[in-house]
Amino acid sequence: MEVLEHCTLCPRSCGVNRLAGERGFCRAGALPKVARAFLHKWEEPCLSGTRGSGTVFFSHCNMRCIYCQNYRISWQGRGREITVADLNGIFLDLQASGAHNINLVSPTPYIPVIIPALIEAKEEGLNIPVVYNSNAYETVAALRSLEGLVDIYLPDLKYIDAATAGRYSHAPDYFSAATAAILEMYRQVGTLTFDEGGMARRGLLIRHLLLPGQVKAACRILDWIRDNLPRETYVSLMAQYVPVWQAGRCPEINRPITAAEYEAFLDYFEALGLENGYCQGLEASTTAYIPEF
Repeated sequence: MEVLEHCTLCPRSCGVNRLAGERGFCRAGALPKVARAFLHKWEEPCLSGTRGSGTVFFSHCNMRCIYCQNYRISWQGRGREITVADLNGIFLDLQASGAHNINLVSPTPYIPVIIPALIEAKEEGLNIPVVYNSNAYETVAALRSLEGLVDIYLPDLKYIDAATAGRYSHAPDYFSAATAAILEMYRQVGTLTFDEGGMARRGLLIRHLLLPGQVKAACRILDWIRDNLPRETYVSLMAQYVPVWQAGRCPEINRPITAAEYEAFLDYFEALGLENGYCQGLEASTTAYIPEF
């Protein structure tokens, strides 16, 4: 918890004293703030399975994506602050409800309180995989503190260009930070593995949400994955972009992606030689799948 006295949990290194009530870029306080915990059935099949992923949506975020589908919690901070004991109880309740895994969504600001909650939950019988579902805007040091507690890393790899990352997410240094983080994630858990029922048990699964007009950049991201990770690395190619929240500030992304854009992205993935992945249908581009917070 001492890191919260001079917070450097993410690449922004705000240095604020969160224990004294100061708030940095992410606006998170010292206690975990949770907007919703439920069995989520719309993740990748290897995570949601038949019963759902035990998803815990944390409030606040260290990025400011102007098109964020979860803006009510990432920007507006909806949710309620809870204790470490409460968080431990949520994990165990989700397991008792049949969750295939515990899925921590946007957990970065709360790493110091997630760690004791996971340790206590594991001591009390938590035995399903723990998923760290992140924007990948992380520090290697913070990720190393999670080693042995996280089974599956589920990072986004959003941008390769600094100007794009700055314009859409206020994070021009995103690519250098995210790629270092993803390499650390891979070092910890390796390539994705599955149980006999096809559910993910351990490993890395990288997501990329295709944005309008960004096919060439998306293909360069796939190039980086091919060049820096094993070809059997799993990649989730996502078509669910919807122009919500402040997307209208940037006219070039104030529209859904087209079928031609997504097909070009899928074709490039197949031609590149990457062996494993998931893709969505264009019908995923809807607000119907956005959770209520």
